[in-house]
Amino acid sequence: MVIWEGGSAEHELPRKDRIVLGRAEECDVRIDHPSVSRKHAALLTRGALRIEDCGSSNGTRVGGRPIEAGKAVPIEAGTLVELGDVIVVVRRDEQESRHEAAPPAVPARAPNVVEDDAMTGIYQLVDALAASSISIVLLGETGVGKGLVAETIHARSPRAGKPFVRVNCAALPEALLESELFGHERGAFTGAVQAKPGLLESADGGTVFLDEVGEVPLATQAKLLHVLEHGEVQRIGSVRPRPIDVRFVSATNRELDRLVEEGRFRRDLFYRLSGEVVVIPPLRERPSEIAPMARGFVRETSASIGKSPPAISAEAIARLQMHSWPGNVRELKNVMARAALLCRGPEIGPEHLPLDRLARSASLRAQQPLPGAPDEEQTQQHPAATMPPPAAATGPRLRSAVRELEKQRIADALARSGGNQAEAAKYLGISRRTLMRRMTDFGLPRPRKGR
Repeated sequence: MVIWEGGSAEHELPRKDRIVLGRAEECDVRIDHPSVSRKHAALLTRGALRIEDCGSSNGTRVGGRPIEAGKAVPIEAGTLVELGDVIVVVRRDEQESRHEAAPPAVPARAPNVVEDDAMTGIYQLVDALAASSISIVLLGETGVGKGLVAETIHARSPRAGKPFVRVNCAALPEALLESELFGHERGAFTGAVQAKPGLLESADGGTVFLDEVGEVPLATQAKLLHVLEHGEVQRIGSVRPRPIDVRFVSATNRELDRLVEEGRFRRDLFYRLSGEVVVIPPLRERPSEIAPMARGFVRETSASIGKSPPAISAEAIARLQMHSWPGNVRELKNVMARAALLCRGPEIGPEHLPLDRLARSASLRAQQPLPGAPDEEQTQQHPAATMPPPAAATGPRLRSAVRELEKQRIADALARSGGNQAEAAKYLGISRRTLMRRMTDFGLPRPRKGR
């Protein structure tokens, strides 16, 4: 998990002895952030897990302490590693033995929380639609949970045992989108050294989720319409169509009918895709779901790093419910994942929730948009894609915030224990020796006996 100011992303680690992290294209895990060097650090996975700095400009820190370049330092799952202003946490994959020969079917699972009346109605509609093969369009703001609804439609349908293939139409360049969707034959173009089935063909019998369908180019729209009308796909460079049986669920945060009027989306394709339209309300209109969702995200993150989930204080819940959540469920998930990782005590408090700062960053980005910057939703759903940089004036806020938070937690624990370092260490969940070392690092005076 990679966390930066304003968002996060997940990367599945390759099975290699040495995994390079950095900003360069050739890195095993690409982290496109201005504070990260081209080849910043490397994870060493043979034997005990270790990390070494590769001579980066802004350094690598483990548990808040800088490490020497070229020297491997042991870490565990859940250890906070700082690469410049970015936090990296390695999590264990509990499903390493999953079968990878074919796209996996989505397991039948309900959404995290369905308490709002509007969402209850949506999932009742989903139950009714899932049994058929009607095409569905999901409308809603970025991060509202359209992907989860699409997965639920598939999981509750007769196609549940077949593949669920997600295609982010905005993340693929136009030159690659057609090849990825329809596949190609050997020699169809330069670099096509062998035949490759497309995503539509690989989803035969299952469901195709076209995320950000409004971004599909007009030329590709015509070929997609042919698939919907005739139930067949033709690879690039082939003269023989191949029959397929797929169900289409599409999603967008744009007004498709307006794109149709502007001539940027085919009217006939719009009618084919929108057999039923489902509008998902934003999180700010579902306040009753914020607290249970937040607790669920904290449990999920804590379990992934092997720690007990902290509780959420009443003050923190109040702050969460007062926030407008422009990033919707995805923003809430990012905020709670960060809080669960940075909380060293038994309870998440308001100090773990940088909502005001994130709101200011969002406001700055809205006032000064970055031309050509990728949409947040496409970046989150495709972790390997380029991550959006934070606002230009962020500086080293994240690292400073982490240090100040830890310093304040230690000071609070010492005050609570009346200066008893053993009790303070127990409250913080660390050893007394670690507490003393951190007090020295932060310049905190050691309490004297009797004071």
